[in-house]
Amino acid sequence: MSRTSNERERQLMEAARRVLPGGSFGNTALDIVIAEGRGGRVRDVSGNEYVDYLLGSGPMFLGHAHPEVLAAVAAQLPRGSTFFALSEPGIRLAEAIVEAVPCAEKVRFVSSGTEADAYAMRLARAFRRRDKILKFEGGYHGMSDYSLMSLAPKRPGNFPQAVPDSPGIPASVREEMLIAPFNDAALAESLIFEHREELAGVIVEPFQRLIPPQPGFLEALRKITAELGIPLIFDEVVTGFRFAYGGAQEYYGVTPDICTLGKIIGGGFPLAAIAGRADIMAHFDRASVGDERFLVQIGTLSGNPVAATAGLASLEILKRPGAYERVFATGRALMEGFSRTIAAAGVPAQVIGVPPLFDVAFCAGEVADYRGWLAQDAETQKRFNRALLEAGVLKGESKFYVSLAHDAADIRHTLEAFARAIEQAAVREPA
Repeated sequence: MSRTSNERERQLMEAARRVLPGGSFGNTALDIVIAEGRGGRVRDVSGNEYVDYLLGSGPMFLGHAHPEVLAAVAAQLPRGSTFFALSEPGIRLAEAIVEAVPCAEKVRFVSSGTEADAYAMRLARAFRRRDKILKFEGGYHGMSDYSLMSLAPKRPGNFPQAVPDSPGIPASVREEMLIAPFNDAALAESLIFEHREELAGVIVEPFQRLIPPQPGFLEALRKITAELGIPLIFDEVVTGFRFAYGGAQEYYGVTPDICTLGKIIGGGFPLAAIAGRADIMAHFDRASVGDERFLVQIGTLSGNPVAATAGLASLEILKRPGAYERVFATGRALMEGFSRTIAAAGVPAQVIGVPPLFDVAFCAGEVADYRGWLAQDAETQKRFNRALLEAGVLKGESKFYVSLAHDAADIRHTLEAFARAIEQAAVREPA
């Protein structure tokens, strides 16, 4: 396809630039306005259709407007949209999470992954009565001050010194975070041991952005944190219910003390959660720990019944035989097709990730941590993404999210678009 833009979309973009900073919601720099989504595709206001691998940044794992999810939500809406009190959908969803997720003995709901990660770190501090958190360079844990330490530093510093990635963060926060390189078990172990008396917890994406853990890495983190009594937090906002029904901790066979969940558990509505060991989660219960150790957590929409209903319906579908096999088969067909095209084109690039979540890195060296990812050709990546968009494939700046709804026609379209995009991306624009 050749993407076109009509007058209505141009007017909406002008309005966005007038009333929104940067003309966006802050999420993407795409200059399109989405009108609707069905299954594995979306359509913009100008009528252009795209195979969608953005998927709302991941929540639409079943595809857009799944009829069973819509039916469940439609049945809940006449009963009320929010209560600020217990409701059956929220209780049932918590039960489903405890049944599915290895580390989950108790669950507390919030509305976003940022909230979940911020509370998980605070929970570890409350439990350990220590202040410092160790995270991994390039790891994304939401938008809190603590999470924005060494998320994407342009000039990475020396480990374990944290680098703030945004203005507006108090200088004192820098002293409360320790930074380690992902996939370097020996250095992580040495830092954890060295700072064992200061550490409240260790937080990690078990699959960091697009980088799989190397064999033994997660196991090493689990071993040393367990020996020292330091809570290990898996940020599974992205990987929860995506890699397996029990998340990355089931997929990789490593169980943390606490995990955070989001995206899929809300079925496309705002919902996230902290889950973990009962003795740690007890800090959310004043009656269990007393006033001094009680961790206050209040959210107007926490456990929202509409979001919980959508999440429950989504999980019921994912429990059906063959659901994950289908997603993995789709992703594998795309990854293998991409790799063949790259090899034939002779482009210095590689496909990294796992079948439900991957992308192309435009570099030849190993990508095992953030600095390896940083070495790729960012301008080529931008040209590649733009060429895909023009060919009717929508993705984020980095990541192809695969859904249960993507079908054979979507795969064919994507592989054809990919071949054209690789060819165009490899051609450098004149200086």
